[in-house]
Amino acid sequence: MATKRRGALPSVVIAGRPNVGKSTLFNRITRSRKAIVTITPGTTRDLVAEDAEWCGVNFRLVDSGGMFGASDDPLELKVLERGQLGIDSADVIVFVVDAREGLVPPDQAVADLVRKVGVPVVVAVNKLDDRRARNRGLEFFQLGFDLVIEVSAEHGTGTGDLLDVIVRLLHDKHPSGTSLGGSGVKRTDEPKETAVAIVGRPNVGKSSLVNRLLREERVMVSDRPGTTRDAVDELLVWRGRHFRLVDTAGIRRPGRVAKGGKIESVSVVVSKRAIERADVAVLLIDAQEGVTDQDAAIVGAADKAGCGVIVAVNKWDLMKGIGEEGVREFDELAKRQIKFMDYAPFLHISALTGERLPRLLEAIDRVSEARQHRISTGELNRFFQEVTAAHPPVSPDRREVRILYSVQSAVAPPTFVCFTNVATRFHFSYVRFLTNRLRDAFGYEGSPIRLHVRRRQK
Repeated sequence: MATKRRGALPSVVIAGRPNVGKSTLFNRITRSRKAIVTITPGTTRDLVAEDAEWCGVNFRLVDSGGMFGASDDPLELKVLERGQLGIDSADVIVFVVDAREGLVPPDQAVADLVRKVGVPVVVAVNKLDDRRARNRGLEFFQLGFDLVIEVSAEHGTGTGDLLDVIVRLLHDKHPSGTSLGGSGVKRTDEPKETAVAIVGRPNVGKSSLVNRLLREERVMVSDRPGTTRDAVDELLVWRGRHFRLVDTAGIRRPGRVAKGGKIESVSVVVSKRAIERADVAVLLIDAQEGVTDQDAAIVGAADKAGCGVIVAVNKWDLMKGIGEEGVREFDELAKRQIKFMDYAPFLHISALTGERLPRLLEAIDRVSEARQHRISTGELNRFFQEVTAAHPPVSPDRREVRILYSVQSAVAPPTFVCFTNVATRFHFSYVRFLTNRLRDAFGYEGSPIRLHVRRRQK
């Protein structure tokens, strides 16, 4: 499984100590809400990236976790390690400081780190909108960098000036423009990417799976539940197909999320947003725990969002001793608990050993294609004529219902409209019958199907 980084665009990395406004600046520049923003220091832990553009120049903007001082906390050390990895790969570093607090010793420590990288550094003096920050921008020249820009990430003040400087530095580093997406214009001939959300409860192995597929540690892994907070995406190229893997925060039951505080609540919102934007959602299940009610709720959210679904039972390497009968019983019980998702591929995998991961990628490819499949109108109407002739629909008031004609109105997910002779609706069991027949006839593996009934207008 060959992997590939997004190499077409240069990298601009936002660095700084905790709570100086890095994620707010990231969201402002990318015009997104991808990075989680709270008042709690250390909210961002991993590298969060998104494409950005200014004046026709495209680049990859990376938000890094806050750089702590000395710490014995293994998780904080991992955050620092990930931040260092980000700045080491940067073409330009945006060093964010807090004007309200003024220059403090931790800023100098971060300055020493970014200076060693040897790439251009822009100091973004943030929170200049606060009256307490007035006339404090000049003191940050003491850090030893020539480029100091005053900004307010929250209100957007000065961000245009900051972006002007970033673009100039990128042009200075790549005068030909070839690394800027082709003379400063983002390439339009890049292969289509399939967005794949890796979802599930905490500690089922989502980050480990992403790292295993990419064959390197690109997202943070820890035994501590809730390590992943942001939706972190990475590009995987496999057999010429481009998959955008999105590692999401673990989704617990609403009651436990509420007890986890604001950060966890926002993380869950970000995870659900990743599901809504995904082409395919891979629900990861812990083999030792089996399918839980929360797993069913997560996969139900994916079905509702209209993305393709694959159920992958992780840590299968720990289940080797159960025998064929044990495997059969496990699968029967698991599928019974999510029987409404019987259309989704069901796989046993191991992120630790790599077992059956090629099959997982093959399933992602099939499901992605199935969501895009379109049936011709003629073929679709012949199908409904045959099916309804053998099993005719009946309205709730027992009136005779005839499907006069049908059309496929959309793909991703496949959506069909049946026009009938009377105003009615089909019983959910009959809708399920029709969707099952559609799958039997045309595939649609792993893809939800939407079926609407409308009375034909005279």
